[in-house]
Amino acid sequence: MSQPFDRSCKIPPPGTPNEKLGEFWEESPWTIASNENLSAFERNRFYINFYGENFFDMSFVSGTDTDGDGRSVISADLDNDGMNELIVRQVGGGPLKIFKNNFPKLNYIKISLRGVESNSFGIGSKIEINSLGKSYVREIYPINTYRSQSPSLAHFGLNEIKVIDEIKIYWTSGKIQSFSNIDVNQHLIITEGNKDYEAFITSE
Repeated sequence: MSQPFDRSCKIPPPGTPNEKLGEFWEESPWTIASNENLSAFERNRFYINFYGENFFDMSFVSGTDTDGDGRSVISADLDNDGMNELIVRQVGGGPLKIFKNNFPKLNYIKISLRGVESNSFGIGSKIEINSLGKSYVREIYPINTYRSQSPSLAHFGLNEIKVIDEIKIYWTSGKIQSFSNIDVNQHLIITEGNKDYEAFITSE
């Protein structure tokens, strides 16, 4: 007897489909994706974090609440101004949409890793930023959502912080590396074991 996970299986219908309710029946579950569209065109949602205390629904005012059957989303600084844009991959309504970040510009730091004993892009490493009595942590994992990948770097939004007290890198090799008194609004490239880092000022 054929099983449901077998592409050759044939399943008898349990009754007559009610077309008024949009019901249908397929002899093989493997043909559903090719013969029927199961998307209900749900609108995408976009929430903004409010100081870690709450989330505000910005879907409508941001224009991100499209019904294009979104499948994946990543953030990336496409115009190199320190403000991440949203890149949405969808099935309908145009395959790719980019939403520019027009929020008021605040301070940030971007950090790329270059491993020596660890892997070359520092994948799996943890970056900790300490400033004004608060800690911010990112891990380098560029794979995000369905068939999508972010740049292999860490982006920290720093609000009004002007100088970072300390940056600590926890490499996958087990090494811990730290730097003190770092200016914001830069892209740092940190190489495992080096006492100095490369710094690039992004566009104003």
